Amino acid sequence: MTNNPATNRLKDKVVLIAGAASGIGAAIAQRCVAEGASVVCADYDAVAAQALADRLGAAAVACRCDVTDALSASSAVDIAKERFGRLDGLVHNAAAPSTTATVVDLDESAWRRELDVSLTGAFLMSKFAVPLIAAGGGGSVVFIGSQFGRVATTRAVAYCAAKAGLIHLAKAMAVDHAPDKVRVNSLSPGAVATTRLLRRFPDFDAANAGLGPAHLLGRIAEPDEIAAAAAFLLSSDASFVTGSDMLVDGGYATR
Repeated sequence: MTNNPATNRLKDKVVLIAGAASGIGAAIAQRCVAEGASVVCADYDAVAAQALADRLGAAAVACRCDVTDALSASSAVDIAKERFGRLDGLVHNAAAPSTTATVVDLDESAWRRELDVSLTGAFLMSKFAVPLIAAGGGGSVVFIGSQFGRVATTRAVAYCAAKAGLIHLAKAMAVDHAPDKVRVNSLSPGAVATTRLLRRFPDFDAANAGLGPAHLLGRIAEPDEIAAAAAFLLSSDASFVTGSDMLVDGGYATR
């Protein structure tokens, strides 16, 4: 499924995407460039990030970024400033491999890793990105959450807690940085056809058969559909949207 990008909706904007190398992050990077933006493709996997930037061309630059490390997060923001002279948007899409367990079974290190990447990572990326966005006259921060930040599922306590925290971090930041003209929102997908699902299913057809019926639309999402929503939140079309959690979950949370 392909969503046609609006022509030049993000023209001359600069967007830093943490967790850009694959899946939803790569789709967002591609969408932003298609809509006229320049992008910093930041990812823990430097090789994959560079491969994406090479495909996107001169409008993209890659960097290795460990979102759990303050120096690494700060360096990614510095690259945006050095290469493009400004920053208009931040997308935090970094995510750790999730451990399936109850609170009784879950190892403490797995709990910490989930929260460090999803939640502390969003905090650190924002800590350094927001001042640069504000200095340029304002812009948009988008956290990629999940429908499981709204509704719970079985044996996913760390994931559910991290995504719920991410949604509320966006709301708290929206309150703080409205005077800086920095809008902050979260975007919560349902199941999406990315390689994360292939840890549970042999292929995307099986994933769709297993997970699709839980969504009102009867299927899982394509990464491009999530990217389209992210591009909206990054653009001036969403100029009066802040402090919101946008569900792009095919109706999962309403069942």
